[in-house]
Amino acid sequence: MAYARARETDARRSLPSVKKAAYDTFQQALLQGKLRPGQVLSQKDLVVLLDLSIGALRELLPRLEAEGLLHVMPQRGIQITVIDLPMIRDAFQVRLAFEREAVLAAVKNMPEAPLREQRDLHAGIVERLKAGPSAALLDEGQDVDTHFHDLLISATENELLIQAYHVNSIRIRLIKLDRIRLSETTLPAAFGDHLAVIDAMLERDRQKAADAMEAHIRNARERAIAL
Repeated sequence: MAYARARETDARRSLPSVKKAAYDTFQQALLQGKLRPGQVLSQKDLVVLLDLSIGALRELLPRLEAEGLLHVMPQRGIQITVIDLPMIRDAFQVRLAFEREAVLAAVKNMPEAPLREQRDLHAGIVERLKAGPSAALLDEGQDVDTHFHDLLISATENELLIQAYHVNSIRIRLIKLDRIRLSETTLPAAFGDHLAVIDAMLERDRQKAADAMEAHIRNARERAIAL
């Protein structure tokens, strides 16, 4: 009896990790381009593509639909979220609210050392880009961009905000992959915006930092909408 109860307890504990693994698999498929915005698939297609059981997929679908990452169409299939103007506007509006709060928290709480490190990283990549772009350098810039925003969000120390931000960040990353991935022309502008935010935070000027972040996000949104 005790052995049976222990196995049942272990099985219950494993459920969240199984669900998280399925969710992470879906997210990676999106970000790696294995699933395309607007694509329509059957449950069978997704089971094969994601290497999931049909049961795991069916448990995952309500969460993905609630987060706006796909739409279940009865008798027609499953459509991956479409990147259109309403989706872009909504995602960037949510991003603006989260990141304005994040930068205000970072001005107050973040030590100077990581801010200086971020400034050096950004300035270094901009300087290296002047010698000529490369795929490796642009990928490095994309990683620095993502880490910078994640770093600011972590400064809020608000788990509810952090979790909601990461859900929306999937939409933002899809938009970037589809429309505004960093290039030799967009990287200097984006990193210039970041440097303005960092400098304002180093000055501990809350309003200037918030204004700089708002300008950055609006610039990114306008680049996405323009394409």
